[in-house]
Amino acid sequence: MKRLVAIVVCLASFCASAAETDATLAARKLIATQRDDWNRADIDAFMKGYWHSDEIRFAGGDSFRYGWQATIDRYRKTYPDAAAMGKLDFELLEVRELSPTVVYVFGKWSLLRAIDPKDKPPHGLFTLIVERKDGAWVITRDHTSSAE
Repeated sequence: MKRLVAIVVCLASFCASAAETDATLAARKLIATQRDDWNRADIDAFMKGYWHSDEIRFAGGDSFRYGWQATIDRYRKTYPDAAAMGKLDFELLEVRELSPTVVYVFGKWSLLRAIDPKDKPPHGLFTLIVERKDGAWVITRDHTSSAE
């Protein structure tokens, strides 16, 4: 009987930790909106998903930068038009509430563009911290890597 109770408690604990919360659902919605904004080639709308603050941090490759303006400037330089932006997709591997106002997101990204070889589209991994700031869910930390 003790063993059965232990199994039930473990299963209940696992199900509770795997359940979607308001915070994880908000993070998923934010990322889906960003994907749709990107796929319309609308960097300004895409950037609404980021915290408009000098404290936001974006890391990629071997560098990082702080600040919303620095982040949008880099996006505009790297992706000047719809052809360069292509079509973005995400696979969310882990979305975990750290607190009612903080969500950790880990996933894969891929980009389909006519300018890339069909067998080697740009892709990689990302880790995001999504926080509720001034009533809105926004990305405050973004670490995105690109596969070789």
